[in-house]
Amino acid sequence: MRNRILALAALAVAIGSPLAAQAQSGVTVGRAPVVVDSGPTIAVEQRPAFRDYVVEQRVPAFRIPDRVVVGATLPESGVTYYDVPQRFGATTYRYTVVNGETVLVEPRSRRIVEVMD
Repeated sequence: MRNRILALAALAVAIGSPLAAQAQSGVTVGRAPVVVDSGPTIAVEQRPAFRDYVVEQRVPAFRIPDRVVVGATLPESGVTYYDVPQRFGATTYRYTVVNGETVLVEPRSRRIVEVMD
């Protein structure tokens, strides 16, 4: 009986060691990692020029009753999204102006990923 307990304990240690190492390394085996907000955004040095571009385009501003914050989801209707020109970097996001703030939006989910300063 004592040998059986020692064998089970040794087996538990052997199985647990790779899991502990995996947890510390942040590597997940067998599953793709979930990446949030993976699309490239506009570089910091490009933002003043991008803000000027949005003003020049005279993009209509939309009003929503909620605060404009990262993670908020915009309504399904009533908001128009615009492509970000290539000169500001390749991005999968679109932009719009909500409550006077220029925001980058993930087009499929309509989720705000960045509020431009």
